[in-house]
Amino acid sequence: EPRSPCCCLAWTLVIGAMNCLFFLLNLLLMFVIFTVVLLPTIVVVYFGFQCHSQVLHSSARYCKSILDDSSSSALIILGFVIMSPLLVVAMALYCSLARRLQLLGCFQPYSLALYKGGRCCWARSCKPQLKAWV
Repeated sequence: EPRSPCCCLAWTLVIGAMNCLFFLLNLLLMFVIFTVVLLPTIVVVYFGFQCHSQVLHSSARYCKSILDDSSSSALIILGFVIMSPLLVVAMALYCSLARRLQLLGCFQPYSLALYKGGRCCWARSCKPQLKAWV
């Protein structure tokens, strides 16, 4: 049966807040995964830019004794080269984790706010849906 207008508005706000919470959870998970997987690239590019004389030219001991301009340029290039495969790995890891945790299935449609008797994602039975290609 349809809900009253005030109840419909309240449930719309609850569902909207719940969807925003799941969106922020997905965003946080993606940020953590991408940061951990891309950490080697971040470190290599950072040291390359830090020790290059035309960029930051740090006075650190390792910049003076180990890294000159050509090796700093090589670090910058290496960092950007290894970024592409690591981006693919990070996205695959996020997608497999989101699929395993069923994070994208927890977003609720706003039609639940219109009628009584709607069920939330954790209340419905988690039966796998039939797919057309199976």
